[in-house]
Amino acid sequence: MKASWTRDKHGIPQIVADDIIGLHWGMGYCHAMDRGMQMLIMRILGQGRAAELLDGSDEMVEVDRFFRRMNWSGGTESAARLLGTEARAVCEAYCDGVNARFAESVPWELKLLRFRPDAWTVGDTLLLARMTGFLTLAQSQGEVERLFVEMVQAGVGDPHLEALFPGCTRGLDRGMVAKVELGERIVPEAVKWAIAAPRMMASNNWCVSGSATASGAAMLSNDPHLETNRLPNVWVEQSFRWPNGYAILMTMPGLPAPLVGRNEHLSWGATYTFMDAIDSWVEQCRHGQFRRGDAWVDFDRRLETIKRKKGESVIETFWENEHGVLDGDAATEGYLLATRWSGAQGGAQSIDALLSMWAARTVAEGMAAFANVESSFNWIFADSAGDIGYQMSGLMPLRVDDWSGFAPRPGWDERFDWRGFVSPEQLPRVRNPADGMIVTANQDLNHLGSANPINMPMGDYRARRIAQLLAERNDHDVDSFRAIQMDTYSLQAAEFLEILEPLLGDGPIANALRAWDCRYELHSTGATAFEIFYAELLVEMFGGACGAPVIEHLRHATGTFIDFYQNFDRVLVAERSPWLGERTRKSVWEAALAKVADQVPEPWGEQNQITLTNMFFGGKLPRFLGFDRGPIPLRGGRATPHQGQIYRSGERLTSFAPSLRLVADMNEPVLHSAICGGPSDRRTSKWYTSGVDQWVAGALKVRTPPEFGAES
Repeated sequence: MKASWTRDKHGIPQIVADDIIGLHWGMGYCHAMDRGMQMLIMRILGQGRAAELLDGSDEMVEVDRFFRRMNWSGGTESAARLLGTEARAVCEAYCDGVNARFAESVPWELKLLRFRPDAWTVGDTLLLARMTGFLTLAQSQGEVERLFVEMVQAGVGDPHLEALFPGCTRGLDRGMVAKVELGERIVPEAVKWAIAAPRMMASNNWCVSGSATASGAAMLSNDPHLETNRLPNVWVEQSFRWPNGYAILMTMPGLPAPLVGRNEHLSWGATYTFMDAIDSWVEQCRHGQFRRGDAWVDFDRRLETIKRKKGESVIETFWENEHGVLDGDAATEGYLLATRWSGAQGGAQSIDALLSMWAARTVAEGMAAFANVESSFNWIFADSAGDIGYQMSGLMPLRVDDWSGFAPRPGWDERFDWRGFVSPEQLPRVRNPADGMIVTANQDLNHLGSANPINMPMGDYRARRIAQLLAERNDHDVDSFRAIQMDTYSLQAAEFLEILEPLLGDGPIANALRAWDCRYELHSTGATAFEIFYAELLVEMFGGACGAPVIEHLRHATGTFIDFYQNFDRVLVAERSPWLGERTRKSVWEAALAKVADQVPEPWGEQNQITLTNMFFGGKLPRFLGFDRGPIPLRGGRATPHQGQIYRSGERLTSFAPSLRLVADMNEPVLHSAICGGPSDRRTSKWYTSGVDQWVAGALKVRTPPEFGAES
């Protein structure tokens, strides 16, 4: 094995090796060099050792309790044995590279805590794969399903629920759900240290055939929308060269995989699918047992000891069965929820699948590889032969036909047990569609498969806007793709304004809306005016049945209206709905408008700002020390291709924005990219925030393959 590395003019590691094994050693070494703190904190969190190694506070014990409950570190070594021979070899080479760097240097922030890391193992890599798949993806599905249970228990009627979540009440046993004793949230608000694993929700990707491009070659774009108000960025830019090819990639620290980017012949990108891969069952419990038909069966009992700095250890008991981890104490008599995520024991299969992407040449090969990835993504592809394609990945539970997986079912009824997983061939997929374009933006794509993995998609506004812009011309190039990435026009706002304009009277809100072009640009007061009205409309429409404080909490302290806004929009624009009661849509809208009519909207860029905060210090250091960067005005809104959403989840301020942008024109051997951040997590490095200004400006740098002969 031989590998060497250098940096290009952007500070991006250029890794050259004799073979794939060497490439992974170099990837691991450079991950540990540039993002070592990020990797080690992620591992500490995933192991549930934050109170032991970082901070012994009660809040950190709560963080550890969450990660111990999820138990993603359990069984990682046995899962590692499931890796194929070649995959095991590259994972071990990656770990050797990581450990070689940590033997040279450990991040000084962790030295302050007198922390010396254990060797990085293949099991640690699988732990991070599981964490990334849940915290940034499946988490939102679990939260909205939990919200549904809370709404049932609050007495929200079936017609109201059905209008908000179509199909959710089919087979619903309200009496059973009402008996459930709810414990903790799926993800407790205290888990703000999970900033090391930023949420990845609303993302865009698209590809077009050569008939729609200036070069005559297929093109691809991707801009995953992540939690962007953090340093370092979750993405790591790396480029690779070996005797038989090259790859220009976006990787993630701790994961030895070619996640997004291109090689010599094929480019690929990803968005989240909103596949329902997480289910809950109501378990009838007593004396550490659960009911199964007419019998009582013992739960598996797992004891976890949470050590804490300068404090007494905490012993936690978790109860488990085939339906997952119980939310509560099985020793007491009652009804509790057990929740299972399909990817909880995964990782090995995904790494095996992605290994072939280093040298994949065709869309068909890419689709075949990514179909076996265990986490749920929309993958798109464009190759040098002009083909384009789309493949959904993820472990979709095989359920009984009359259960979508959204609302909980009785755990004592075996009919509702999972029966394995749906075949990848049944998941949504398409190759070379007739219109020559593929667009995914977290919308419902069930029509492209024989299975229906999505029961709670994000709104389709962004997807429709991107398709609209793609259809306007047949000579697309890098500049036109970049312009689409930066587009701030909101189809949501345009459709709402068709209803709203006849209701506008006088005043600052009405005047701003009347003059607005539906673009969330930094100078726009119309964007701010629309958001003020929209927030009040949510309270006016849903507050009567749910309580205004509940709606305010959902809006200010959760991602419910961020992830699933179109569910609520369907009700907001409907002329008839159970949520209206005896009211009319016109009266509800007029009431909301009247309550905000005299507010004076400021420019969007003055109130929609983020500060990039260092993941370790979390904004606690004085600004002049340079660990944080900002404030940065953020263009875009919830429904625009360039998304720019900011909200608070508990005590944690978070944001969804395109932290990564890339464009690949298969006519040229380069990748155009930008990230909000820089290559390094070291504050003293000139590469700490080197890409921020370019990202803010919407510019893309040109990345070329490494040359042989590079020396570190």
